[in-house]
Amino acid sequence: MTSNYRKIGDFIELVDERNKDLSINLLLGLSISKEFIPSVANTVGTNMKNYKIIRKGQFACSVMQVRRDKKMPVALLQDFDEAIISQAYPVFQIINESQLLPEYLMMWFTRSEFDREACFHAVGGVRGSLEWEDFLNMKLPVPSIEKQLEIVKEYNTVVNRIKLNEQLNQKLEETAQTLYKHWFVDFEFPNEEGKPYKSSGGVMVYNEELDMEIPVGWKLEVLSTITKDIFSGGTPSTNEETYWGNEFFWLSSGETRETVIIDSERMITKEGVKNSSTKLAKIGDSIMATAGQGKTRGQTSFCKIDSYINQSVLCIRPLEEKYQAFIFFNLYSRYHELRNESDGQSIRGSLNKGNLSDLPIIIPQADIIESFQEIGMTLLDKIHSNRQLSKQLNEIKSLLLSRMTSYKVERELAN
Repeated sequence: MTSNYRKIGDFIELVDERNKDLSINLLLGLSISKEFIPSVANTVGTNMKNYKIIRKGQFACSVMQVRRDKKMPVALLQDFDEAIISQAYPVFQIINESQLLPEYLMMWFTRSEFDREACFHAVGGVRGSLEWEDFLNMKLPVPSIEKQLEIVKEYNTVVNRIKLNEQLNQKLEETAQTLYKHWFVDFEFPNEEGKPYKSSGGVMVYNEELDMEIPVGWKLEVLSTITKDIFSGGTPSTNEETYWGNEFFWLSSGETRETVIIDSERMITKEGVKNSSTKLAKIGDSIMATAGQGKTRGQTSFCKIDSYINQSVLCIRPLEEKYQAFIFFNLYSRYHELRNESDGQSIRGSLNKGNLSDLPIIIPQADIIESFQEIGMTLLDKIHSNRQLSKQLNEIKSLLLSRMTSYKVERELAN
């Protein structure tokens, strides 16, 4: 089958067009996830004339540190007609698109097998750079242009459905946050007549501690008032293979980037649970990252699975089921406040059981809590369903990428 493969270098050519007249000011960077992203580089005092121009349908890549990152950053410009990128990035294009489609080539670059091969060849220099000639000599299967169009169309159908799901979930999250603010910040929850409480003349009383008015019957408490428990977990020894397997979900702080948790990146065994201080977060609990660089600390997720957690994750277990949505959306909406909390014992700062337990929170009347639980859980269930569908679609996406090597075999068998 490999005899039917062709070198990448047979189909591409380098492009070196510079922004000499400064006509383009859209500056993009290149991510390790193989996407173009808005550049965060400080360009003050930089001569933008030296930046390379990249046009729609062209590629940019980085051949530096491939071995260290175990990935080769490479992306196809599709969302913009033109942009500029760092002169450090090679820019290339397909020589003849009637022989090889840019979208098909990008699919090949997306495969994990491609990254493994690039890493294998990346032995140049201390940083593990990939030599350009080695990149050109890497091979791929090149079916007929008709077959390429068919493969790309099928792949894009799945990718577009995943993007649609992500957009739907973003709107659901925005809807939930707007609703939470409307009810518990603006105090416009529906009154007995179904009208907005505050603007319809609902009784408000002054709270001295808050220095503001709140609805009558509402109280300023601390989070522990409505929680059964708040706890963190632990990590089994990473050197003991018997502690890691496919028995139980195990979450780390980085996974709180997802609004709803449906799985975990790693799993542990009964032995791993037994020989560590990890604890179990259950469906309906909220979990929060207590430490981490960048934007991690203070991120909150809602558990739709039972999962063990590590020491950098706090589990917040509601006192009763009716508090699930209220607790989650309250913490979720206070991200910027929470990520600045610190126990004073860590350079990076961290949240802990103590400062979270004592977190001030305005507690509404029981009927309001119960009404929000019904609406909030409906939104979380929809987000959960969309994430499950996206997971299935991503599996199909991986299958389509893996099948790129099989078309030749199928054709030979058919003959």
